Amino acid sequence: MLENICAIATPYGVGAISIVRASGPDAITLVNNVFKGKDLTKVNGYTINYGYIINHGEIVDEVLCNVYKAPNSFDGENMVEINCHGGILVTNKVLETLLENGFRLAENGEFSKRAFLNGKMDLTSAESIMDIISASNDIALKSSLSSLRSSTRNLIKHFRDNILNLMAQIEVNIDYPEYEDSVDVTHPYMKPIVDNMVKEMEEILENSKISTLAIHGIKTAIIGKPNVGKSSLLNMLLEEDKAIVSNVAGTTRDTVEGELLIGNITLHLIDTAGIRESDDLVESIGIKRSEKAINEADLILLVLDQSKVLDDIDQELLALTKNKNRIIIANKSDLEPKWRDDLAISISALKNEGMNILINKIKEVTNINSIKTMDNRYLNNVRQVDLMKKAYNSLLDAKRGIDNLIDISLIEIDINNCFEALGEITGESYPEELITALFTKFCLGK
Repeated sequence: MLENICAIATPYGVGAISIVRASGPDAITLVNNVFKGKDLTKVNGYTINYGYIINHGEIVDEVLCNVYKAPNSFDGENMVEINCHGGILVTNKVLETLLENGFRLAENGEFSKRAFLNGKMDLTSAESIMDIISASNDIALKSSLSSLRSSTRNLIKHFRDNILNLMAQIEVNIDYPEYEDSVDVTHPYMKPIVDNMVKEMEEILENSKISTLAIHGIKTAIIGKPNVGKSSLLNMLLEEDKAIVSNVAGTTRDTVEGELLIGNITLHLIDTAGIRESDDLVESIGIKRSEKAINEADLILLVLDQSKVLDDIDQELLALTKNKNRIIIANKSDLEPKWRDDLAISISALKNEGMNILINKIKEVTNINSIKTMDNRYLNNVRQVDLMKKAYNSLLDAKRGIDNLIDISLIEIDINNCFEALGEITGESYPEELITALFTKFCLGK
């Protein structure tokens, strides 16, 4: 028997309206017990009802109660959303009234978890709710809305339907070899089916590299020697004095972070300590963190001083980032240049010159604009991508088995592993601990 739960569903603070959400088999009856107005147990679903919340004979607040009846509610349960006046005190008093009258406080994400368990949404739709809330750019918002409308579920369903059909044919061959109307599942028959799915998954995984950057932001490390203008560049991009700028080498001794929205791109900027040989213990720790940032970054902005001849450390940084996704920035264009490179973007961070050229280069290097042509053939987050990789690797094992003429009953094991991994993406097959871990990341009241 499900318990009756409640929680505040709107952000804490002063506002015109707050919403306290209540759900469970007896939710409408229990709210009605503390509501003065129409009998909520007799009103139609999807109605708004004016009245008062009463506790111990006293009015707590003047409210509007939205009534939803199972199974036609967000989580599939009887549900009441109490719209009360905004403000922490009055909202808490409404919540306390419910807690004293048959409800318990909901856990993080418990409403969405019930919606999933009641078949009102799959895992991809549930995740998209939080993605919508945390979206920091237009691409992230559109992608999350698309997933909420089942685009990801339909993408996974396409693969699972094909795999299920293939496994059914294999089972018929194994269990009913005398059935003449069944397809003879041979290695040549399986090969094009599996090869096509492998190719499709490769496309989706490649698309997902770009989409996850667009949706969740690009971790961008600004690196270079001390005093080449890294902090000035950070301040130019952020249009604020976030980093300390001086002509003293080694001023930045740790990483300084900021976030920048460029069109549809969110950059998580990290200004790192200048990389050089140093006997200063604190600065050395900062340099080690800079080297770590290089390894973890999705994009590197390598800042070089074009007013000075490149030295061994500059060359070392060029070699260190050669195979990384990087943009070479020749800073201090306001001074006489001592070197030129056609691959470098020339700017003056001090005088805020070259900003548009740099932004266009960032868009080009990250390839973010290509997401518009992907037609929803991508995944939205790391969990989904990791499971798709797991499914892809199982399918590769099946492909190798087919190419090497391995017994089909053994190949079916790999195909089934692929089927199960895909099911974990949507929640059609899942370990219980996954569901608990996923929904505890949600907000209270969601």
